[in-house]
This record gives sequence, structure tokens and C-alpha cells, in this order.
Amino acid sequence: MMNQEARAGLLMDPISLQLGTENLCGYLVSLLSKDPEWLSAKVKFFLPNVDLGSGDQSPDPTQRVIQQLNKLHTQGQTTWQEFIHCVCMELDVPLELEVLLLSTWGHGDGFPRQPEVGEESQPDSQLHPGLKRPHQSCGSSPRPKQCKKQQQELAKRYLQLLRTSAQQRYADRTPGPGQPLAFPQAYIPPILQWSRASAPFDTQEGAITGDPKAEDGTDVNIRDLFNTKANRGPRVTVLLGKAGMGKTTLAHWLCQKWADGQLDRFQALFLFEFRQLNLITGFLTLPQLLFDLYLRPEAGPEAVFQYLEENANGILLIFDGLDEVFHPCSSKETAGPEDPASALTLFSRLCRGTLLPGCWVMATSRPGKLPACLPTEAATVHMWGFDGPRVEEYVSRFFSDQPSQEAAVAELRTNRRLWSMCAVPALCRVACLCLYRLLPGSSPGQSAALLPTMTQNYVQMVLTLSPRGFLPAESLLGLGEVALRGLETGKVIFSAGDIPPPVMAFGAALGLMTSFCVCTGPGHQETGYAFTHLSLQEFFAALHLMASPQVDKDTLSQHVTLTSRWVQRTKARLGLLDHLPTFLAGLASCACRPFLSLLAQQDEAWVGTKQAAVVQALRKLATRRLTGPKVVELCHCVGETQAPELAGFTAQSLPHQMPFHNFLLTYADLAALTNILGHRDAPIHLDFEGCPLEPRCPEALAGCGQVENLSFKSRKCGDAFAEALSRSLPTMGSLKKLGLAGSKITAQGISHLVQALPLCPQLEEISFRDNQLKDWEVLNVVEVLPCLPRLRKLELSLSNVSASTLLSLTNVAVTCPTVRMLQVRKADLIFLVSPPTETATELQGDPDLQGNANQRKEAQRRSLALRLQKCQLGVRDVEVLIAQLREGPHLDEVDLSGNRLEDEGCQLMAEAAPQLHIAGKLDLSSNGLSLAGVCRVLSAVSTCRTLAEFHVSLLHKTVVLKFAPEPEEQEVTQKRAAFPDSLTFQTPYDPPLCAPRIRLTHCALQAQHLEHLCKALGGSCCLCHLDLSGNALGDKGAALLAQLLPGLGALQSLNLSENGLSLDAVFSLTQCFSTLPWLLHLDFRSESQRVILRGDGRDRDLLAAGSLPGFQAGVQFLGFGQRLISRSFCLRECQLEPLSLSRLCETLEKCPGPLEVKLSCNVLSDQSLETLLHHLPRLPELRLLQLTQMELSPRSPLLLADIFSLCPRVQKVDLRSLHHATLHFRSSEEQEGGCCGRFTGCGLSQEHVEPLCWLLSKCEDLSQLDLSANLLGDAGLRCLLECLPQVPISGSLDLSHNGISQESVLCLVETLPSCPRVREASVK
Repeated sequence: MMNQEARAGLLMDPISLQLGTENLCGYLVSLLSKDPEWLSAKVKFFLPNVDLGSGDQSPDPTQRVIQQLNKLHTQGQTTWQEFIHCVCMELDVPLELEVLLLSTWGHGDGFPRQPEVGEESQPDSQLHPGLKRPHQSCGSSPRPKQCKKQQQELAKRYLQLLRTSAQQRYADRTPGPGQPLAFPQAYIPPILQWSRASAPFDTQEGAITGDPKAEDGTDVNIRDLFNTKANRGPRVTVLLGKAGMGKTTLAHWLCQKWADGQLDRFQALFLFEFRQLNLITGFLTLPQLLFDLYLRPEAGPEAVFQYLEENANGILLIFDGLDEVFHPCSSKETAGPEDPASALTLFSRLCRGTLLPGCWVMATSRPGKLPACLPTEAATVHMWGFDGPRVEEYVSRFFSDQPSQEAAVAELRTNRRLWSMCAVPALCRVACLCLYRLLPGSSPGQSAALLPTMTQNYVQMVLTLSPRGFLPAESLLGLGEVALRGLETGKVIFSAGDIPPPVMAFGAALGLMTSFCVCTGPGHQETGYAFTHLSLQEFFAALHLMASPQVDKDTLSQHVTLTSRWVQRTKARLGLLDHLPTFLAGLASCACRPFLSLLAQQDEAWVGTKQAAVVQALRKLATRRLTGPKVVELCHCVGETQAPELAGFTAQSLPHQMPFHNFLLTYADLAALTNILGHRDAPIHLDFEGCPLEPRCPEALAGCGQVENLSFKSRKCGDAFAEALSRSLPTMGSLKKLGLAGSKITAQGISHLVQALPLCPQLEEISFRDNQLKDWEVLNVVEVLPCLPRLRKLELSLSNVSASTLLSLTNVAVTCPTVRMLQVRKADLIFLVSPPTETATELQGDPDLQGNANQRKEAQRRSLALRLQKCQLGVRDVEVLIAQLREGPHLDEVDLSGNRLEDEGCQLMAEAAPQLHIAGKLDLSSNGLSLAGVCRVLSAVSTCRTLAEFHVSLLHKTVVLKFAPEPEEQEVTQKRAAFPDSLTFQTPYDPPLCAPRIRLTHCALQAQHLEHLCKALGGSCCLCHLDLSGNALGDKGAALLAQLLPGLGALQSLNLSENGLSLDAVFSLTQCFSTLPWLLHLDFRSESQRVILRGDGRDRDLLAAGSLPGFQAGVQFLGFGQRLISRSFCLRECQLEPLSLSRLCETLEKCPGPLEVKLSCNVLSDQSLETLLHHLPRLPELRLLQLTQMELSPRSPLLLADIFSLCPRVQKVDLRSLHHATLHFRSSEEQEGGCCGRFTGCGLSQEHVEPLCWLLSKCEDLSQLDLSANLLGDAGLRCLLECLPQVPISGSLDLSHNGISQESVLCLVETLPSCPRVREASVK
């Protein structure tokens, strides 16, 4: 009992009059005096803006209790009722006193009116405790002129006031272990990783890992957050992390570190929470935001703000919860920077530098669509929570004694699911709280049964915090109703009127809710309440949905949804229901049924009905075609249900190819996915592209045997990621294809992967594309080639490889018996591997057998393709390469195009080609080869037996050598043994394996180059096709070449197109008919500049079987048991003048063998035709003359009819439409016979009949005369009938289509008896 003085003081105090009962007041004061710490904590909870350590507190403990009760009572009826409920719930209050307290004050009876606004009982409107301030608003009056010294003094006092305020705010916040959630524990820094190029200069990895073993109070590299490269303009950092990663905790921890003087680069630090700024409905200026809503200077606010502007580079403003902004901010602003605006607009102006230019701005947010007001140059940092060492460090900080620490760590290590959940700091704290109550007296491993899911961790936490043996169902459901109502309305901060006093007391007693001062505007403050974490609010909302009788199954199913993490453009902010479906799924587990039954006060069958509704809703979602984010969300939910059948159904419903693109993934996400894949039978391909990934993410895939293809493509993957991946790879037994592209791994990460890859013998394809690997890393990776027996492809494209390293790679390709191709082209670097079965077996059985004789034989039998394009290789590099290839296997292809070999390097490769066993092509294009170098290369390969084609085009920078595959030596020996001895003796050289083609096109060859060129070609005993098109030989070159061709042996073709040749050059080439036995066809087209000389490939081998000293021997050879092969001369698109025709015919007179001449021109004059026909008798070997596609004169039929008398060898004359004429000739050996004349469609009329018949009368025997399709008519027919007896027709006469009437036909019939040699006459 109190002494009389204290009692008298209490009776005289106004509160004692309001209590109304002296004994009840005395009991209350006496009870609270026994636990002053508890009372101080509750006053701090309900009155966060009151400074309990100010000097006006009484030194007497009893008086101090009375003063605190006065402050609580003057706060209002709701606060007083909530406090009384806390007294009765948390303290050991006798039943009689509890009844009196609740009956007197627990329901509002006897409570006086609340003070009006403006009365002295109104709470102080300041934001931080212990700092008094006037109520006038800042920013509304003009700045007074103040001297610099006074301004600095005022600013100094304000900066000290800021620091003192922060120190008081965070004082005494390090309680002992096991305390409720509202009390913070020792801070463990999370993993931070830079996302953009604005990373600090002194961070190489891009991840700020900190030191998890550092003692509390030691800086752990968090200051690197403010070491960006931005020297001018805004310095903005956005900290991204999922819910529970510790973003708000980090923000307050930075504020506390600044208050302790550890962030000395900043003179002032302001911390704002958008969840509180959302409550401000009016517009503010920046001074109002800083001074009215945060902390007001004691004097001179204008001078203080001016100082802040002048020293903005020392100001840090932290905005927590950017994702919780109610109203979006436009990226374009029309108002002035000094005008009042919303809190988000002020934030935008700070980021863009229009307010406080040069200041530092830091914002925290969940991943998603960030507001458009953020500048593009803002640095982005990802928060990844805890890794293994951090989890252990947190556990050691949470538990005070070493045995408890060891027991908790051992429990986490044996429970992999719980260990993965502890990667989220908020869940780690919940798990530690549960373990704190479960470990004493429990057997090891019990957590696996009690804490298997996130939901059951929260359930166990509630059971742990509740009084033992008693579950406050009504309070839990009441808290859940408040939580759900807040989520549905977007509310996370509640006022005192939003929560019933018993519910508030319950939340405060268990540490589930926290309180703080909320500013709703300048000079307006009130106390706000919130759940200690958003996930806790979602958990209680899920409890209400599952256990409340007012919620039916349909309403419950509507809350089982999957929210995509790709935020829609129409959404202003992220939703508040991230974990609600997950908690509903977790509560649908059978393990939660007894708890829900007790909470709902219903039987388990009623609970089971609701649980089945949740499971059914998840099953429907599993059947849909979901995007990557929703698949991850579904895996979380299904894993929480602990339903194997649902997990198996979900796993089998996933597609074979599962892409995950452009959204953030944590270790917990991949752990949830791996858990579901464990129920899958079929293999799956996982493709992660553009996803920000937690560095230790791959560890979650350990032991996942369903993944067949695994691909990561993200610049955010570094060495830590590679190290984690290397730990998981050996455990993934079905993995065939591995890709890690576009990352930031260095030598450290590569070393980890190289150690792990040999432990994955099943790998078939590896891609480390676009990782900017350097020489050492590339060589390190290539070393694993012999260790992977099933590997088919290794890609290292977009690496920085030097020429020396490239030669080392070629040596690996030559010596490694499994490599089939090495392709290097600018950015490409690819090994194709195709090991034979026996080689793979040997490699798997015993790696020491790699050098035995069997594998050496296999290495010789294999073929290798080598493509080293645009690698800047020089002559010295080629020398090294040739030395390597000489000791290597047969080559399918060697491509060295685009290098710097020049003449010397190309010649070296050409000289070495016969020894390199190239069965495909050797490409030396774009290597700076000159015309002189062409001849040197040609000389080097002219004697190569396997050369199939040599193509050079200096204009197009093409230099390609193609080779025929060389047969096995044994087969060649057998073929040679089958030849008779005489034939073997007659063949002094090895026959070529193919008919080689030499193509020297567009090389600017001129006449002066031909001798050197033919000298280079002269060494070839097997030249088949020669293409010199597109050069500049001209007529002079053609004439010279005609003289040099006999020295090149028997060709099959010669192409001289596009060389500027005229008819004079053709005449020179025509002489080759008499000097080149192989030449059978010459084709010249003037307009298209096509000049082709061809032989007959069927006779080439016979011509090349022996040397032919002269043409006559060749002619005898052609006649030896063979039918003579005719030659053809084709001249098209030319102007055939009489002089040109004379020269042509004189040249053709020397042509041996049967000859066919085909001429084509636009117009052939009568003089030219007469000249041509005049020379025909001098061409004894002529067999065919064709005049096609030319215009002949009407007199041409008469000229052609006269040929029968001029050249008796003419067998047939066929003239059609004055455009096509064909003359057939008899050979000298053929007997003379009848001739045939066809003059159809030539426009012959009556005037032509008499001269035509006179000319035809000179023919001895005209077996056929065809005059059809002319213009004879009846008059022409009468004239023909008169002359017909003079024409020696011995066969048929065709007069069809000549316009002859029936009467004229009768005349023809009457006249025929007078011409007994005409056996047939046709008239149509």
C-alpha cells in the first residue's frame, strides 16, 4: 500500500477525481509501481511522441507512475480503454481488481469527455520525442535576411537536434533474445547487389556481401551504397527487395548509424515512410516536408533551409516503401519546383535535382513497375536477404547461450525447408522465435514436423506467444478481421478507432502490432497502429478467411489467385496481397486442421470443407497456361499445402519448356520450384533470361533430377552465382545442356565451374556465351573437354581471346581426340565435339587411357574442321598453326578468311596444304593477297593431287581452295595392283583424284601477266577447268593466250568472259581448233561478253593418257576406233560484216573434223550472206550452218536456193520466216543423194517464182520442195506450174497456206502428169 503522502497526492490529482474510487486508484498505482519498465513500454507504445526521459519527470517512482497515467488518460477514451485491457491481460492482476478495472473503464462507463482540440490536454504535435516546437508552419513567410554566422549557428543547432532526436528514437532498442516481434534484434546486414553501371568504384563483384561475423556496430560496407559515380546532378539509389527482405529495417539501421556518427559524410538525414505520407491529403512545400512533418528547428527555419540548400551534397533523404504510393506521379511536370505539391511529387523533384540539387536520395521498394518520376540514371540495388553464414550469425545473435545457439543451428541444418525459409530475414526471425520456445525439452529434428512451411511457422509463432494452454480465438479472429479489412481497402496504418480495445490490447501484448506518431499535415498528428510486418497482416487475414463462419467457400476461393510480378501499366502501385494466397494454401494443409478447428470452434469436417475449396482452386490454376511469375507463385502455394497429390499434378502440368523472363527470383523461389519438380516424371527445360537472380539461387536446384536443360542469361550473375551453381551441378544427374550467358563471371567464378564440370559426365552441351572471358578463363574451360565423354558442343563466344590463346585453342582441337570442329569468327568461339562410342567408353572407364595406341589411331581416323575467321592472325601465327596441323588428324575444312596473312602467309598455307590432308576447303579470303601472290599460291598447289578447285577473285577478296577426299592407302594399293603392267608403265605419274578447276576471276589480269600465270599453271598435270573471266586481257591477251594454251595440257573448259574481247580476239581463239585437240566448242556472245571454250569430258582422259606432240597425231588418235566428234563454233549478238565473215571463214578452213557453225545477229545484209555462202565450199569439214535470231532480206531465199549449185555438199536448206536459216552438209565420205529445200513463211510471191525455179533447176536431185506459208496465190501457182517441169523435183511439193483457190488446185492436178518425178503434192 502507498504511504499517506503519496495517497494524498493522488487524491488531489485530477486523475484521482476522475477515477472516482480512491481504493481502485491506489490499487492501480501500486500494481504498476511494481513493474515500471512494463508501464514505460506501454506508454511508449500508445504515446510514441512522448519523451519519457525529459527532465520534468518526478524522481519519486510513485509520482512517475501517476504522471504516466495522466498522459495516457488525457490521450482519450479509446487509448485509456486499450491500456486497461493490456493491464488485465498481461499483468498478474487479482480477479477482484480485474473485474473492477474492466467494469469501471473497460467499456467507457464513467469516462469524462475528451478534451477539445486546442486545449492543453491535446498531445504535442511534434514528430520526435522530447523536442518542443511552435505550431506555426514553415514556408509560408518570406525568408528574413540573416548574417552568415547566425545562419551557421542556427544550422549547427538544428543538425545537432536532428542527431539527438535520432539517438533518442533508437535508444534502448536492443533487448534480450526471445522477445516479441515488436522489439528489434541485433542487425545482420543482408546481401546487396548492384544492378546498373553506377556501381561504386571500389566494388568489383557488384555484390555488397558485408561481413556476417562482424560485431554489432561495425560498418559492413553499407556505405558503398553512397559511392556512386554520379559527381553531378541527383544521386539516387533505389533499393529493391521482396517483402520481408529487410528494406525498412535497413532504412532505420542507416538512420541509427548516422545518429551514432558512423555515416559522417552526411550532415543531415531525413527518413520518410510512404505509408505515412499517403495519409497527407494536402500539398506541401519541401520546407514543410522537412520541418513540419519531420523535425522543426528551434529558431530560424528559413536560415536553416537555406543552409541545407547550400550544403545539399551532405543531405541524405530516405523514402521507404516507394511501392506503397497511392497516387502515381507523372514523368512530366508543369508546376514550378517551389510550388506546393504532393509528397511523391516532392520526391520526384528531389530525384531530378530541381529541389536540393546535389542531395542524396535513397528509396526502398518491392520489385515491380517503379514510378516514372525516377530518373533513368538512378542506381538500382537488389536486396537478397540472408545466405547460410548470415542465417547462422542471426541465430547466434538471437540465442544468448551457446548450447541454444548450437541446438538451433543444428535444427536448421537438418531441416532444409526451414533453412531455405530463413533466407528471408522476416521468416528467419519467426523461425528463431518458434525454435526459442520449442527447443527446450524437445527432441532433435522436431522442427521438421512442427515447422515444415512458412504458414506453420506463423501458426507456431502465434501458439508460442499465446498464454500456455489457452488459445484466444476471439482475439485472433478479431485481429484477422481488422487485417483483412485493411488489405481490402489498401490500409496498413490504423487509427485507434479502427481496432476494438480488446483486440488492440491483445496485439500489443503479443507484440503483433506496433504504434508510432503519424503526421496527417502540418501541425496535425495522431497515433497510428500497424502490424509489425505486412506479411503478418496477410497471415491474420488468411486466418479470418479460413476460420470465420461468415466467409463461405466461394468467397474463400476468390482470394486464391496468382498475382503476376509484371505490374500492369494501369496499376498505380503494387498490391498488398503478395502472401495472402500462400497463407491460405498453407492453412489448407492437413497439419493445420486441429488449429483451425480450435480457432473456429468448429469440427474438423467443417474445416476440411474449406481446406478442400482452397486445394480445388489451386488445382484449377495448375491446369492453366501460366507465365513464369505465376508458376513460381503457384509452386509456393502448392508447397505450402503439403499435398503430394496436388504437387504431382502441378508438376506434370508444367510445360516441357519453362521460360522465366525479366522478373526477380530469389533462393526461396527456386527452392519452391525445385520442391514441385521433385514430383515430376518427365524432364524439363528451365530458361532464365533477364531475371535478377539472388547470387545463391542455384543452390536451391541441388539434387533436382528432372532438369534436362538449364540456361541463365543475366548480367546480374557474377562469381558468387557461379560458385553456387558449381555446388549444385554435380547433383543434377539428368542435366544435358548448361548455359550461362551474358554474366559477369571472372576467373574466380570460372575456376569453380571448371572444378564442377568434370563431375557432370552426362553433359552434352555447354554454353558460356557473352561472358567476356579472358585468355586464362577460356583456356581453363577448354581443359574440361577430355573429361566430358558425352559432350557435343562447347560455346565460348564473345570472349576476349588473344592470338596466342587462339593458337593454344587450335592445339587443343588438334590434340583432343573428341573435337570435330573449332569455329572462331569475331565474336564466335565454338567447339563441336562428337566422340565415338568406344572413345567415350574409354574415357569413362579410365582417363589414363587417353594416350594409348587405340586412341591415337582414333585421332588419326577422325576429321577436324578449323574455322579461324577475322582473328587477326599473321604470318608467324600461320607457321605455328601449320606445325600443329601437320601432327593432327585429317581436316574437313580450314577457314582462315579475314586475317592478315598477305602473300607470304597464303603461300605458306598453300605449300603445306598437300601434307595437311584437307578433304574439304581451305579458305584464305580477305587476307590481303596480291596478284603476284596469286601466282605464287597457284604454283604451290598446281601439283597437288587432291586439288579440286582453286578460286581467286581479288575484287571480291575471295581465295578458296577445295580438295577432294583422299582414299585410304590400302584401297589405292589394291587398285594399282589390278592394272596390267603395260598400263602401269605407260602412266609415269599418279593420276589426279578429280578434275581440278582454276578460277582466277576479277583479278585485273592483263596480257603481260599471262606468261607468268601459264608458267605457274604449267606444273599442273591435271588441269581441267580454267576460268579467267572478269579480267582485262583484251584482244592482245586473247591472242597471246591462244599461243600459250597448248602448254597447259588437255583442258575441259576455258572461260574468258568479261575480258573486253572483240571479234579479232575470237578469230585468234578460233585458230585453237587446229592446235588444241581438246577444244570442241567455242561460244562467243558479244553483248554479254561471254567467251567459253569447251571440250568433251568423256574424251579428256583419253587425251591426257599420253603426250600428243602434234595435231596430226591427235587427229589419228580421234579416228582410232572412234566416231569423229564434231566441233562447234557459236557466234552470237555480233555485227557480221562481209570482211568479218571472210576472216572467220578463212580461219575455220583450218579446223579439222566435223564442224558446226552457229551465227546470230540482229541484221544480216545480202552482201554478208553472199560472202558467207561464197566461202562455204572452202569448208570441207562443215556439217551444219545455223543463222538464227537475225533479220534476212526478201532476196535471201534466192541466195540460199543458189547454194545447191555453188556447194554440192549442201544436203538441206531450211529457211523460216526470214529469221532462221539452217544448212546441212554431207561429209566427204557420204554418197551424194537428194537435196531438200524448205522456204516457209518467207513472203514469196508471183515475182519470186520464176527466179527461184531457175536457181533450183541447177540442183541435180531435189527430193523435197516446201513453199508453204507464203504469198503465191493463184497467179503464183500458175507461174509455178509453168516452170515446174524445169525443176528436178523427185519427191514431194508442199504449197499449203498460200491462198490458192479451188480452181487453181484443179489446174495443179491437171498439170502434175506432165511432171512424172513429182510423187506427192500437198495443198491446204
